[in-house]
Amino acid sequence: MAVDIQHIDLDHPHRRLLQHAARVLENGGLIVYPTDTIYGLGADLFNKGAMARIFKLKQASAHKLLSFVCPDLAAVADWAYLPTSSYRILRRVTPGKYTFVLRASKRVPKILLQKRPTVGVRIPDSAVALGLARELGRPLLSTSVPQGADDYFTDPQEIAATFRHDIDLVLDAGVLANVPSTIIDLSGPAPAIIRHGAGPTEPFGL
Repeated sequence: MAVDIQHIDLDHPHRRLLQHAARVLENGGLIVYPTDTIYGLGADLFNKGAMARIFKLKQASAHKLLSFVCPDLAAVADWAYLPTSSYRILRRVTPGKYTFVLRASKRVPKILLQKRPTVGVRIPDSAVALGLARELGRPLLSTSVPQGADDYFTDPQEIAATFRHDIDLVLDAGVLANVPSTIIDLSGPAPAIIRHGAGPTEPFGL
């Protein structure tokens, strides 16, 4: 079965498309969607079959931290421990091009932690990503579309052609930049940079 490709506006996504994508996720499907950085690969975090498909698709990269796309800070606090210092940081720089590593709450499915106490959290500056999380009614489990160790797909048509048997829906917003989010670890005593990316590090003094 050919992958479903739907064109979507980055800034003003039609709610009908977001609702369609949410239904695909609820039914165990995998979707590719645009963020404020690169294209993401998304699944329903409560669907074990979908999670298994992501781990299989990522193969050697399955050990890497998966992220939750949350629509707001209130949702983050449901899935991760958010002390006052971390809350102030997120409030200052989100929505934005960052992934934050936080200590996971007990609500996070154990299969996602893989013996880690932490989870990655994003509140991207993306109407599509935030709209998907709102329509789904819970965080969107997300990772990058696999392509080598340091490179990322930028063309959704290429993604659809490459993974036509592995994904169910591509939300096509055109070619994006090839720079992922900046990853900041807030799980320790002080913020630490794990990956330099699209988000500037000056706000953290790092």
